[in-house]
Amino acid sequence: MTTLADILRRVEKGVYPPPDLGVSVVPAPADRECCVVAFSGHIVIAADVDPAWVAERVPPGDLAAPTNPPFLSALAELTGRRVSSIDAMLLAPALTDPAERTTATATLTELTNLNHPRVDRAWRYREEVRVYGANPGHADTGVGLGGLVIIGRGLAGRLECAIEVPPADRGHGTGRRLAYAARALIPPTTSIWAQVTPGNAASFRTFLAAGYKPVGSEALLVK
Repeated sequence: MTTLADILRRVEKGVYPPPDLGVSVVPAPADRECCVVAFSGHIVIAADVDPAWVAERVPPGDLAAPTNPPFLSALAELTGRRVSSIDAMLLAPALTDPAERTTATATLTELTNLNHPRVDRAWRYREEVRVYGANPGHADTGVGLGGLVIIGRGLAGRLECAIEVPPADRGHGTGRRLAYAARALIPPTTSIWAQVTPGNAASFRTFLAAGYKPVGSEALLVK
């Protein structure tokens, strides 16, 4: 049986679901969450639901219906979850050149006991979370850090990153450098995903400048 993890791993290799205006229903990736993932010309509903239930609510060829509020609300009610976020999905390959990887992470220090809202959120939705600060001199308290890079395994076990740039450091390319560094913090043979709220144009531009490409969107439903 095809799983969401199978689909995402293929996308990492550049192989996308066929743009056939179809809808695939696959098992929920974890008890923690289910989701609706949209690619060009194809929708994947990763939830423990009957495909017939989906077919009753999604007109043939209507790729907007599964990501619109009526369907998402019905799916949330059926699965006992709530819609957490609707984000654009961006994807970038790991940096492979050793010198480039070293340069990209030169100013980062791994933090193990940082109390920060962004880190708390990461642990709610991801596993194997690692946190890096851009200002080693403030690694103990987090105060005055020049930004954060957070790496973890999220939806269907994929590697995901998030960045946090303090207001005083915005507008100077800090976010782009952090997003770029995330590509050097993962194994060279893998890829890294980022989820960005479509309305956050500044963040969108940051990840694009760091070499990430939009590959679809996702609506995440959580308990």
